Amino acid sequence: MRPIAIVLILLLGCAPSAEREAADGETGLAIADDVVERLERFAPTELSADLSSLTEEDREVLRLLLEASRYMDEIFLRQVWVDNPKLRADLERSTAPNAEAARTYYEVNFGPWDRLDEMEPFIGDLVHPEGAGYYPTDVTREELEAWLEQYPEARDAISSLTTLVIRDGDGFAAVPYSEAFREWLDPAAAKLREAAAVTSNESLARFLESRAAAFASDDYYQSDIDWMDLDSPVEVTIGPYEVYEDRLFNYKSAFESFVTVTLPEQSAALERFKAELPWLERNLPIADEHKNFDRGTESPIRVVDLVFAAGDTKAGVQTLAFNLPNDERVRESKGSKKVLLNNVLRAKYDQVLTPIAARVMAPEDVERISFEAFSSGSLHHELSHGLGPGLITVDGRDTEVRRELRELYSTLEEAKADVMGVYNTLALAERGMIDQRIIETLEPTYLAGLFRSTRFGLHEAHGRGNVAQFNYLMEKGAVVVGEDGLFRNVPEKFPGAIGELLNVMLMLQATGDYDGTREFLDTYGKATPELIAAIDKLGDIPVDVRPIYTQVDELTG
Repeated sequence: MRPIAIVLILLLGCAPSAEREAADGETGLAIADDVVERLERFAPTELSADLSSLTEEDREVLRLLLEASRYMDEIFLRQVWVDNPKLRADLERSTAPNAEAARTYYEVNFGPWDRLDEMEPFIGDLVHPEGAGYYPTDVTREELEAWLEQYPEARDAISSLTTLVIRDGDGFAAVPYSEAFREWLDPAAAKLREAAAVTSNESLARFLESRAAAFASDDYYQSDIDWMDLDSPVEVTIGPYEVYEDRLFNYKSAFESFVTVTLPEQSAALERFKAELPWLERNLPIADEHKNFDRGTESPIRVVDLVFAAGDTKAGVQTLAFNLPNDERVRESKGSKKVLLNNVLRAKYDQVLTPIAARVMAPEDVERISFEAFSSGSLHHELSHGLGPGLITVDGRDTEVRRELRELYSTLEEAKADVMGVYNTLALAERGMIDQRIIETLEPTYLAGLFRSTRFGLHEAHGRGNVAQFNYLMEKGAVVVGEDGLFRNVPEKFPGAIGELLNVMLMLQATGDYDGTREFLDTYGKATPELIAAIDKLGDIPVDVRPIYTQVDELTG
């Protein structure tokens, strides 16, 4: 077993068994004998939204959006692994003793690999392909890079966010998503157009029409612009967005969907932060030459309840907030939209964060965590994705941070957003814009959040990024562990250490320093004995929630 997997076994307190159940006689599937225990790391949680203010028209729109979103599950399943549909069918026929738990855990992970355990298989023994279903299963980064050196004219298509890469003779070719996934994109587009015809909300109709067109053209720019302008009681975020699943290059975007109901009062309460984005950019702890003063600042903020999620966002650990779109052209012209999933935030806080804090943090700090600080931290994390370097120049080339940092980009970007969120909250407090209750509870709530996300696994962008933050702050004395094994914040050192860490991360991005980013993550992104001992205490606490969308059947009939 690889060394990193051994670390994760200790981190998670639930090692993958060296033995498997006997292969099922009918299907030949071998299921890990601890699959029931693995599944128990996700707490089944009913999620519901307040639909009382919705009209009959809104409910019909919601029904159609739910039907469109289900196709994202089918597309993402194939993006994870091309043979997933066959395995799913085999699993449905399995009569092995743990087959039912394996089927559920397969749905949680969108495949046979455990997302909490370094993508080790819990069904069969196939090694997880780093390129997921986006590239030939046997391709290596070195092979594809060598071919692109010979054929540089193919680089844009091969590295596009919306193409699959296949072998073509002795070389490679790019297949647009619109062709590869037409079987599901066409009916999804039809449902979006049906919803556009039903709604009387002009901004929603405009977005649904343009997003339906994008499914056929692979050009998402206009529909991203329209999504930024969307203002409706019922909203949907649907399409290819995040690149986490592509661990080969971090190029390929995964299909997902969030069907939500807006909470207008909570949203309005946060709108004041939009006006502060230019000041927050100027206040970053890097030289002005590396700051992004031209990025758009419209940046709407929405607080919503999640009705249903599909695709990438539903795999493994659940999204609690997001900042989209990722297209730097849209960010330059309009900024990005920040969306907080209020009912998901509350579920994670109650079932995961507070039990973790009680187990590994000093009592005086446990008393100072709060949902307000947790929710505020999530907001400022998402705001921070829209700040700092995006479009950069490296060796005279105009490029993007994402392209230069490749597979390391997501890990550094998620960690940067965490740290910048704290840095900006402290800065806004000095301007009198943050409630004192949040400031009093910020540091311990942030520390509890590091323990929560560290349990996601070192392979996962949020998990490894949290380990790096934790170790850096420990090194600087901003976080300490006592003889009782419990962790404490050190208030007099914490703000300074956060500023120093943010500077390090931003400069790695501003210079597109791939080697420096790898060195930083290799140095700080490893579990220490202190962290392992703390995580080992959390084995009976859920790692995350497993949503049960209680209103879908009611809405779809």
